[in-house]
Amino acid sequence: MTENITNLTETLAQNGIRPSYHRVRILEYLYQCHTHPTVDEIFNQLSPEIPTLSKATIYNTMHAFVGVGLVREVTIDVDAHHYDVMVEPHGHFKCLDCGEIFNFGIHLDSLAIEGLQDFQINQKDIYFSGLCPTCKSKTNSE
Repeated sequence: MTENITNLTETLAQNGIRPSYHRVRILEYLYQCHTHPTVDEIFNQLSPEIPTLSKATIYNTMHAFVGVGLVREVTIDVDAHHYDVMVEPHGHFKCLDCGEIFNFGIHLDSLAIEGLQDFQINQKDIYFSGLCPTCKSKTNSE
């Protein structure tokens, strides 16, 4: 999904976030990259064209985006938080070879959950790991 700057500015404003240049560019990058970037990856991609951008700005921006539901935090790694603009319920698959994270469809509400009757569930995350088709093909051909 490609979003234009006007739509991104309106989206931020509608969600109570001041649409600064940095915030708009970060959100634009998230829509355009089609991956699940970390703060470091966002910084490395955008800082050459935005020299005033800092990692602190990205961390604060991502916190604000997650807080209003514009972005979902994916904690599939223990040492890094990834971000996803696809906020509808879905699962994630991480390739153990190349490290890429893929989205996949799943009906989370139809999963049978046992033992949590008295719990309040605020978020449902489904993660799988293994080899993506490309890495699996490389492994099989070696």
